[in-house]
Amino acid sequence: MLGRELRTARLVLTPVNWPDLEDMIALKADAGAFGQMLGGVRSRFETEQEMAEDVAFWARRRIGIFAIRENGRFVGITGVHERPDGRGLGLRFSIFPWAAGRGIAREAAAAAIRYVLDEGEPRIVAVAKEDNLASRVVLGSIGMRHVDTFKRDGNTMFLYEIAPV
Repeated sequence: MLGRELRTARLVLTPVNWPDLEDMIALKADAGAFGQMLGGVRSRFETEQEMAEDVAFWARRRIGIFAIRENGRFVGITGVHERPDGRGLGLRFSIFPWAAGRGIAREAAAAAIRYVLDEGEPRIVAVAKEDNLASRVVLGSIGMRHVDTFKRDGNTMFLYEIAPV
């Protein structure tokens, strides 16, 4: 395995890898799960490309995106990637709409952040649209703080960060 399996009270997080591809394709094609993400929903081809990038990132950095499972069922992803806008190592999380509202994103993202900071990363950022209240609540609840606001494609974006204390 490229990285460590993480366990929370009810979730298992494993570094994404090729056996997760069909689950990732379904997640990234779901507008409720990926519509708010940078770049929006993804095609199968785009998801395959991103999977290759995610696997390579794990191999290179020993950190990355985790698949989230609850009772053995894939419910989403969380973890970090290099942001394409140059803002640094960015937290990502996305779960299927049917899994929302039970604290899964918060629980998984908190575990991923702890892992990445424990691995020695000095700072993690996250970006959320101003009107994406669900994501902003998760970010605040896991200790990330709002540090900047900027415009992107006509949207007001909030930049959050966390660093080891």
